Amino acid sequence: MPAPMPTSWSDLIEGITMLAQHPTDTTSPFYCSPDTLHVLADETAFTSAEIDRLDALGFSVDSSDGGFYSHRFGSA
Repeated sequence: MPAPMPTSWSDLIEGITMLAQHPTDTTSPFYCSPDTLHVLADETAFTSAEIDRLDALGFSVDSSDGGFYSHRFGSA
């Protein structure tokens, strides 16, 4: 029987699964900058409850560039 998945992995998978519902770039949906993972997803297509859940998982709305970003999953 495999060991349970670590919380950080399950949070990442849940977040990416949610974000994949409204991508803005299906070829290159991510890019990185120092300590930040950016996800190219249409933040306006998500409900406030989905935004809250994504924020709890570590993905925040990028109000300056659109989409979402994560310091939790983008930091070394």
